[in-house]
Amino acid sequence: MPYSKLYLAKGKEHSLKRFHPWVFSGAIKRIEGTEPQEGDTVEVYSNQREFLGIGHWAPGSIAVRVFSFEKVESDYAFWKSKVQQAYDYRKRLGLIDNTHTDVYRLVYAEGDGVPGLIVDIYKDTAVIQTHSVGMYSVREYVAKALQEIYGPHLKAVYDKSAESLPAKSPVQAENGYLFGESSGGVVVTENEHQFFVDWESGQKTGFFIDQRENRELLARYVKDKSVLNTFCYTGGFSVYALNAGAKEVHSVDVSKKAIELTIKNGELSQAPDRHEAFAVDTFEFLKGKEDRYDVIILDPPAFAKSQKVRHNAVMGYKRLNAEAMKRIKPGGILFTFSCSQVVDKYLFNNTVMAAAIEAGRNIKIMHHLSQPADHPISIFHPEGEYLKGLVLFVE
Repeated sequence: MPYSKLYLAKGKEHSLKRFHPWVFSGAIKRIEGTEPQEGDTVEVYSNQREFLGIGHWAPGSIAVRVFSFEKVESDYAFWKSKVQQAYDYRKRLGLIDNTHTDVYRLVYAEGDGVPGLIVDIYKDTAVIQTHSVGMYSVREYVAKALQEIYGPHLKAVYDKSAESLPAKSPVQAENGYLFGESSGGVVVTENEHQFFVDWESGQKTGFFIDQRENRELLARYVKDKSVLNTFCYTGGFSVYALNAGAKEVHSVDVSKKAIELTIKNGELSQAPDRHEAFAVDTFEFLKGKEDRYDVIILDPPAFAKSQKVRHNAVMGYKRLNAEAMKRIKPGGILFTFSCSQVVDKYLFNNTVMAAAIEAGRNIKIMHHLSQPADHPISIFHPEGEYLKGLVLFVE
């Protein structure tokens, strides 16, 4: 069946010619062929009828997410080639068959030329999350490709798209195994540190893989130090700190379930006796903790998921950082992050600077942080850089 053709208004083709994969609804002049339904594959043309790309249609401001700038068939062979390219790249990174790390991101949406698709590898299980109906419609192709590429090394493929698809999408998705089966959790290894991951009931796909290299950096600065890990989720930073010789580690998260997982991961560390976990709000926990910690980690969930609430998010980041800066010991080190895509690194840096002014502490930037290479940022799609962070020395 031929794909519907979308023609852009005059002058609206420039971003696609620069290989940016989004087509905004306001750029579309007319549609030729059947009116596309959510998830349909469509072809995009300029006002001069020049082919620009092929992608998935969706209602909303981003009408098309382009997955190829060449004319292709959206068939199994095409999708397998996409997964293979992602696999080959991770092999180049040294993540495939790595005896020290068996958890990594195999496919990262626009960064790998497949907008709306995430695939994470947990030892011998692949967890898929689709963020668009179009990608959901090809998930079986992706699962089959994973089986063929990994062979006997892959025991299961779990689809966890029910939480990630648009709220008003016509798909009634249910999480479940597309291939094989599992108990729903496994102990994985990251840089020789062990973590229990539960992809069936955990947040996202089960673990925050994107902080791998930042956790490794933390380990440089914690020996014989008192460490506070806030918004700890499953305790990734906490385990690294314990194994690196921290004097004590306190983990804080408002979620009791997250704290249960943190305690479990702390028990897998080399020094569980130096770890305490608290199910409490971070702001409440910080009260009265002046000069208590040498190292503090601030890794909150996304305070803003849309431009409409960006200002409120900025105020939240400012308040959080100011509270931590006021309380950390002199000579302390603060790891602070934002994973809000609508808060870019320049705004985040300025927000942290405003917090420093309010705290009245002299602060030096030690490191600028981002996401690791298995969460690649396409040079044509800078919006893919969602994680940003700073390591600060607080005098």
